[in-house]
Amino acid sequence: MSVADYTFMKIGDAVSCINQRVNLIGVAVDTTLPKSTKGTDCFCAVRIIDESLPSGIHIHFFAPTMEDLPAIENVGDIVLVYQVVISTRPDGVYAMFNKKFSSFALFEGRGSSIKELVPYQISARYEPREKDKKVIVGLRKCSFGERIIGLYKTFFLREIKEGEHFNVVCKILHTAQVKEDEWMLFIWDGSDTQPVSVEAKYEDEMQNPLPLMLEPAPLSRDILCTFPVVGTVLRMVIDQGQEKLGIKFIKCNRWMKFINIRFEVHAALWRAVLTPTSKLCYLPDDDYSVMNRQRIYKERVSTQNGRMPFTCLYWPSSITETSHPDANLVTLMDVLTYPEVTYKFKCLVRVVALVPWRPEDFHSPSGVYRLQLTLEDPTARIHAFLFDKDGDKFFENCESVDALTKIRDVLLGVNRDPTGEYVTRDPPWIQCCLKSYYIDSNDVWGSRIFGIFDTTCIC
Repeated sequence: MSVADYTFMKIGDAVSCINQRVNLIGVAVDTTLPKSTKGTDCFCAVRIIDESLPSGIHIHFFAPTMEDLPAIENVGDIVLVYQVVISTRPDGVYAMFNKKFSSFALFEGRGSSIKELVPYQISARYEPREKDKKVIVGLRKCSFGERIIGLYKTFFLREIKEGEHFNVVCKILHTAQVKEDEWMLFIWDGSDTQPVSVEAKYEDEMQNPLPLMLEPAPLSRDILCTFPVVGTVLRMVIDQGQEKLGIKFIKCNRWMKFINIRFEVHAALWRAVLTPTSKLCYLPDDDYSVMNRQRIYKERVSTQNGRMPFTCLYWPSSITETSHPDANLVTLMDVLTYPEVTYKFKCLVRVVALVPWRPEDFHSPSGVYRLQLTLEDPTARIHAFLFDKDGDKFFENCESVDALTKIRDVLLGVNRDPTGEYVTRDPPWIQCCLKSYYIDSNDVWGSRIFGIFDTTCIC
């Protein structure tokens, strides 16, 4: 059969043509990350739909390298495939792309100029046909937006729950190689993840401290300064049980719909996990989900209370008070990325760890307070020191060991079972003032350290 004789089959009709070669054209809905197979090939799956079958069909692509696999630029782009074999397995019907005789081409979807009929990616065997242009133009005129949205309900990061799978729309802020053949994504949607309980006992903090971040090495300040100052920047990793995935091919500064992502808590920090069943697709900037998240973010940063954590409601607990009640609130990401040092800030934070943990050891041998508190909000986790007169002010109403023990447990949100045994910690939100300093040693966030000042605990 010559290329000129090829005709496209509707997806709804093609699913019944088991073991036959067909030609298909449709709009892309989602794709898997490219990965290496157990053999010498690379693999990805792309789902396309047309008007005949709203649920569409998955096309399984095999190619010599990951660069040869189709790379869909946006959801709704047009995928054209010749000579794919309709196959079946227990979980349904799919189309198999054979690198020996199949071919594909990718075209921009709805919103493109009718005159722009040049594919942005083709396979080695693809041969353009004049008669295909009419079909491509027709697909561009059709609106598949509602059908695509209807396939997946999406959630904000503020709605995720531990151990469950969700579909989320996020912007990819950064990708980093954290180990050999191991990459991490940094994603964000403008909302705040829920605070989580701390499982570690406070007496373990000296020997096994809570990490400030999930990546093995801290990001450079230059990278941090590109992150939004409001909303959680969530780390995304790959399920260790998977074969090598082409995560390094994911593009930064693009919005993406992540499908069937598992969410976990590690070291009292949220993380997302790409699993073998996860899928994804890039979204254009004018996608409704994207515009909605950008609008919410702009509203947050433009209002006085927009930097308050979502879960803090109207105001934090009354455990602490500051000497600057009218100061504007900032996030810890504001603190980390602020260009000036020395500088002063007011934040809403949780105290997730404290060293030393015994109230008897809060003072140095010379009698001055010396503590390191680990503070967090939805944007970051930092160490802040409480020293000398700032410690006197912080604990001015809690001078006895019993009073210090009480305020320590309140700050750390210690929960105990009916027998009095320690269970978990759920630290409350408190307000505090922070000041930044420069030091000469190599601190994990650059050369800055932070201290608590003008803040008082109320026993």
